[in-house]
Amino acid sequence: MVKIYGHHISGKSTKSDSRKTFQVLNPSNEKVIAKFQLGTKKDINKAVEAASQAHKKWSSVPAPKRGEILLEIAKILKKRKQQLGKLESTEMGKILQEGLGDVQEAIDVFEYMAGEGRRLFGYTTPSELLHKSCYTIRQSLGVIGVITPWNFPIAIPAWKIAPALICGNSIVLKPSSDTPMCAYELVKICEEAGVPKGVINIVTGSGSEVGAEIIKHPKIRGISFTGSRSVGEFVTQNAGLKKVGLELGGKNPIVIMDDANLNLALKGVIFGAFGTTGQRCTASSRIIVHNKVFKEFEEMLVEKTSKLRVGNPLQSTTDVGPLINNAAVEKVHNYTNIGKKEYAKLLCGGEKIGTKGFFYKPTIFTNVTPKMRIAQEEIFGPTTVLIKVNNLKEAIDVCNSVDYGLSASIYTKDISNAYLFIEKVESGIAYVNAPTIGAEVHLPFGGIKNTGNGTREAGIEGIHEFSETKTVYIDYSGNLQKSQGIKWNQK
Repeated sequence: MVKIYGHHISGKSTKSDSRKTFQVLNPSNEKVIAKFQLGTKKDINKAVEAASQAHKKWSSVPAPKRGEILLEIAKILKKRKQQLGKLESTEMGKILQEGLGDVQEAIDVFEYMAGEGRRLFGYTTPSELLHKSCYTIRQSLGVIGVITPWNFPIAIPAWKIAPALICGNSIVLKPSSDTPMCAYELVKICEEAGVPKGVINIVTGSGSEVGAEIIKHPKIRGISFTGSRSVGEFVTQNAGLKKVGLELGGKNPIVIMDDANLNLALKGVIFGAFGTTGQRCTASSRIIVHNKVFKEFEEMLVEKTSKLRVGNPLQSTTDVGPLINNAAVEKVHNYTNIGKKEYAKLLCGGEKIGTKGFFYKPTIFTNVTPKMRIAQEEIFGPTTVLIKVNNLKEAIDVCNSVDYGLSASIYTKDISNAYLFIEKVESGIAYVNAPTIGAEVHLPFGGIKNTGNGTREAGIEGIHEFSETKTVYIDYSGNLQKSQGIKWNQK
């Protein structure tokens, strides 16, 4: 029997007002593994009301006490890491080692944000007047709408939930309809650890119905969204005056200079391009190689890629799992056809695999020019392109020639190359001698240009995203003191 999940509102499983459900598939074999509620506007209203009521008490809990609960969440996640990693592989298709890494990210961010419960720093500053104190404090926003994608189904909700909780907010979460089981288990663990019922609520369903209502709802004070640029634009146009955080993807380059350690670069490209089957906003989808080592690296990359084993993500021998769904397969294959029409040379891959499951061969194009669509648009699959350049300046120009600016990498032994790259590349994250993936939770994550709206997640920036600043003035002079040198004769 396939389990039917309810919405999770005020700690209880509830049926949707629509009385309809949708299916969740295992992307490896296309079998139905669960059913979830197809939510409506009424369901969102119930969740927002529950979150509003819970916020009053949760925001009054001292932040260090909230931190203790977050630390307990991390402890439970550690105990259930294997179980949750397997769930990720089953529901999302990520190979088991990466599924376990996804859970570890959640552990890390809850541990880090638990510590913020004893910080949540404001700052003090001298007043321009005698006997007057000036400082700032951080306060919760209220109810936060959290909308998350399927590619990191535990880590990304955790990246948003942990700072939102430590700041004293309550949450209405809409997880991706491809991976709601992972989000459901995470929220249950949060409540088991001591988060009061109603502080985190889950409403599942379509983006057009549930997601849009969260974005527009007048009682929701903040939105945190990770997903496509087109939906990000919808959020911007419809959220009103809410505080909004957006992370909208990338077209991330790895530059390989003529002095690079090619074996190290090869390992980075393989992991960066084909890890998570290329379904990362930080995936290494453009490989920009100096002409002196281009042919050698091209041959190395094709040889290594052709040996990657695509298959069941739960098997230890598998290197690359399935794409998330059939639409993703069609999208990736459409870009393969686009690349061919653009006269790029297909070196390997470019084909669907099997009749069951959403598998696609790791794909490499060469003879690619920077303006080709396959070099400009986010494919979000196991496809990367090789672009030849003559020097570092040209490489940086190619890096910066796209609309996105999330992550960028350079492989070089020359410290001048490294620092010039860091200075000039248009990205929110820069790596030297490492691929474009590998963010750590105590540092800000996010990008520039069409990658988002300038907000960052994780680290102290995560606190800023989910809180607001209150400035406090205390005058203990016993007199009316006037700032800015104003003179006012009051009788």
